[in-house]
Amino acid sequence: MNPFLEERIAKSNNIVFFGGAGVSTESGIPDFRSVDGLYQQQWKYPPEQIISHSFFVKNPEEFYRFYRAKLIVTDAKPNAAHLRLAKLEQQGKLRAVITQNIDGLHQAAGSCNVLELHGSILRNYCTKCHKFYPVEFIAQSQGVPYCECGGIVKPDVVLYEEPLNQTVVNRAVQALQQADLLIVGGTSLVVYPAAGLLQYYRGKEVVVINKTPTPADTMATLLIQEPIGQVLSE
Repeated sequence: MNPFLEERIAKSNNIVFFGGAGVSTESGIPDFRSVDGLYQQQWKYPPEQIISHSFFVKNPEEFYRFYRAKLIVTDAKPNAAHLRLAKLEQQGKLRAVITQNIDGLHQAAGSCNVLELHGSILRNYCTKCHKFYPVEFIAQSQGVPYCECGGIVKPDVVLYEEPLNQTVVNRAVQALQQADLLIVGGTSLVVYPAAGLLQYYRGKEVVVINKTPTPADTMATLLIQEPIGQVLSE
């Protein structure tokens, strides 16, 4: 437990957490950009290309092959970071979790106000009639998953070239503007426009918890370069 971090948490009653893939790596979900992340693995196409909107439209079969193999993770459990954040929310200290992750682990840990900038693998909709399908439907289907109406069932995940959900963005901006402590954790802050949201924070205290340097390090009043689950575990 980091005493400097605990001191800041104790003094604050309006914390916002902004996190990325590093929050879920300790739950066994690989991140995209680390040495052993998804981007370093060999596929016929670069992963960044596969999870783009244009690739989804042109080559849905290959998209779903990659999606099932690499992005659907249903057996992962929340780790110490997810659990501590949920507890801080229950204590009335944490106002919002803004996440770039699509795994639903924050909610599984008990967090209620989770703003998912990039959507969630747990929600899937028919592109034609908008009928909802659970993650199991995609996981257990073969090839391109179709709705009974004939439309393709697409994950409610923001692909490259797609805009973020404006309602989620607005709520994230509002939370950041009202916060008195911002904790940034487990994110390299290289994915935009998500990373650009930090500019809306008006407070003075910024804690950055990440194993490698980030663009937010210069604004940090406390910088911790350690695994986030280890840092946030009580």
